[in-house]
Amino acid sequence: MMVVQVKGGRTMDMGRRSVLAGGAAAALAAGAPAPAKRHTGNWFDRAIVIDALSGSGDPEAPQGVTRLSDESWSRLVATGLTAVRTTLLPVGNVPDPWAVFQQSIADERALLAANPERLLLVRSAADILKAKREGRHGLILGTQDTVMVGPALDRLAEMKTLGVTTVQLTYNNANLAGDGALETRNAGLTKLGRATIERVEAEKLLLDLSHGGARTMAEGAAQARRPLVISHTGARALHDHPRNTDDATIRAVAEKGGVVGVYFMPFLVPDSRPRGEDLLRHVEHVANVAGEDHVAIGTDNGPLPVVLTPEAREFHRKWVLERIKAGIASPGEAPDVFNIVADYHSVDRYRRLSRDLERRGWPVRRIEKLMGANLLRVYRDAWS
Repeated sequence: MMVVQVKGGRTMDMGRRSVLAGGAAAALAAGAPAPAKRHTGNWFDRAIVIDALSGSGDPEAPQGVTRLSDESWSRLVATGLTAVRTTLLPVGNVPDPWAVFQQSIADERALLAANPERLLLVRSAADILKAKREGRHGLILGTQDTVMVGPALDRLAEMKTLGVTTVQLTYNNANLAGDGALETRNAGLTKLGRATIERVEAEKLLLDLSHGGARTMAEGAAQARRPLVISHTGARALHDHPRNTDDATIRAVAEKGGVVGVYFMPFLVPDSRPRGEDLLRHVEHVANVAGEDHVAIGTDNGPLPVVLTPEAREFHRKWVLERIKAGIASPGEAPDVFNIVADYHSVDRYRRLSRDLERRGWPVRRIEKLMGANLLRVYRDAWS
């Protein structure tokens, strides 16, 4: 999830309209998204499919429209997704992060209220199973920063009452809890950061170490007493990028019963234009290092791919330039680089990824774990 602070402390929202205004630009590499092929009666249709970091709503909807159109709902159903974890703003150091958070959660609640027969707020693992039974789409609310908390740790309890179930400690830059992925000093956790982890776990919220500096993630995994996640990352052993995670930390998360999610992002390869084979290599590497019970998918895309238009191109260009200006752009981000894996930029990406893994010799039970069973277990353990 990527949001950039702009002038006056406002934020450019890449949430519900999502990471996919950039992802829309897949059309540059792959053309318009292919129509989904429906496969009925197979294991995928019965499986729990969870994206550990995605988006919510319809990226094509006019601003302020919260009711999903029949067309967008049909496309969402075609993805096969049972639930996604979306992001509550802000990320990064903004002037009044608590106010931004309150507005963001109000927006998500408005989306849920406008679509009661289609969307379900997830507060427990049982809610994900309920969403599957009822043919609804589960929304898991989480943050990608703790700037809205800071030293006011009681806010974590308040956030939980509002529906937050997952808390990411840092974004790319430093906050009061510790250093993010772009901080070259790599100083790790602060005393407040350690206290924040303790309170997150005491509230039975799920700790997420994505976007942390290498030392922050390693220290956070070492301190954790409950299962945790790195919801969206890549394997640093395959590409040495600050947003990717080293093998030792991947193992440490697995040893705590946690899960590491692999993203569909430019940071998988040096040229920032990953293909399907690159994604498969990262998935297999994390599975081999962590074990098949500790790997997942966290695309960091929205669930619905967006067809590139001149407006989408221009939005993406401005968005990346604002991120660069704000100092929160990761190495490799550029106006002509889009946050996708082009070979999987389609409504049926999860189905096709599953089929490709089957062709590589993955048994169905292992793919089911990757696609959602591992996350379902961690959610149950962390939230129980």
